[in-house]
Amino acid sequence: MHTIHARNLSVLFDNEFTLKTVNWTIEPKQHWVITGNNGAGKSALAASLCGYGDITQGELMGLPTKVAIVSFEAQAEIISNELKKDDADIMDVVAVGTPVRDILQGDQETAINTQIVEHLISQFQLGYLLDRAFRKLSTGESRKVMLVRALASEPELLILDEPFDGLDADTLAMLQHYLDQIKDSIQIVMVLNRFDEFPAFTTHVAYVDHGELKHTVAKADKAAFDDLYQLLHLKSTDLSIPEASTESLLNSLDASQPLVNLKEICVKYADAIILDGINWCINRQEHWQLSGPNGSGKTALLSLITGDHPQCYVNDIFVFGFQRGNGESIWQIKQYIGYVSTALQWEYRVGTSLKNVIISGFYDSIGLYNKSTDIEKAIANQWLELLGMGHKADQPFNQLSYGDQRLILIARAMVKHPPLLILDEPCLGLDDINRQLVLALIEKICAGSETTVIYVNHHAEDKIKGISRHLKLDKKQS
Repeated sequence: MHTIHARNLSVLFDNEFTLKTVNWTIEPKQHWVITGNNGAGKSALAASLCGYGDITQGELMGLPTKVAIVSFEAQAEIISNELKKDDADIMDVVAVGTPVRDILQGDQETAINTQIVEHLISQFQLGYLLDRAFRKLSTGESRKVMLVRALASEPELLILDEPFDGLDADTLAMLQHYLDQIKDSIQIVMVLNRFDEFPAFTTHVAYVDHGELKHTVAKADKAAFDDLYQLLHLKSTDLSIPEASTESLLNSLDASQPLVNLKEICVKYADAIILDGINWCINRQEHWQLSGPNGSGKTALLSLITGDHPQCYVNDIFVFGFQRGNGESIWQIKQYIGYVSTALQWEYRVGTSLKNVIISGFYDSIGLYNKSTDIEKAIANQWLELLGMGHKADQPFNQLSYGDQRLILIARAMVKHPPLLILDEPCLGLDDINRQLVLALIEKICAGSETTVIYVNHHAEDKIKGISRHLKLDKKQS
């Protein structure tokens, strides 16, 4: 193992964000967690250990030759490259995409231990995914593939940026166990937002704020560790939901009808049954939690409601007064839904301002192509103030951290006070403070608005007051 030194280190990332005067030493057999607020520079500090960014001051010494990183940015980069293949295709042919098997083969710069790959594929039960296109995977499935590839490269230093987000409980436990097994032969640095996810083998914590490494604390120093935890909770703010725009009222729905009624739902592909015999009726003010392991069909079930799944017309689906297949358009359905997911975040590549991203929620568009009203602008500004981003109204969305992007997209989904709000892992990638902020905001929506909430998550402790109904899906055996 290596002793890594950062001395008066400043690193510039994309001419926008700078790590400033970092002094940090990672000793052999130390395992660090980097934490802090959204946009503080946690991921930038971790990425600097992999050689990313331009050093403008100081020095970084002692880095090992073999370094591996798993992060949302690396995951999104692969997805973006896959999407570019479609963008570059001049023919009306949908690209198949790179299969998982090829993703796990490594490249000329990264040697892969095939025995480790085979072992982890078995442990994570990924055999059924090997011939599937990477971009077609769920968030949790693609995260597993990234982890397998990093671990199989046998790095001397392993950087894991939010490694547990998007994983079901069983996979999370297996990963934690595996990391515990290899901790004596490898240095591990994690970026984690949730204090309750710190591994037992964590020895030190680094707290980053506004691009500066403010505190380094040994976990064994209980008093200092507790103070750091308290610091992260002192910045919470009171919440109030901005009013809906009277200019953008939706057509009234029949109060005697359920919002959604799914009967004997079946979704299957040539080689697998994803959903079978699912019945789900969602009435007004009946808030639901939807859970299940990776691959259990949560995403497929949600896409049947939104109309994005190709098998929605061969199932008995009633949504917002429409029996699917009777001539209704997908936009007649979508106008009644607010939606937040990791997939939406990957798709939202338009370089528009934060204010316009929020306003686009009134029009269910990616990007803003309508002239916004003064009332819509005012409501967007209220949301930005609520999120502590009032001074960033004109900043491009794609310059935000992943956590701040998620908060903006949640505001976008909520801005029109839709009858149904679908939150697909809304806390994914958020630090503990913003996670609590989002959970409190969802709780207020449940208690103080007419919006019905479907809340999808993997964390059992993220229970929300007001959500008393639970649909749990089980993974079908292939």
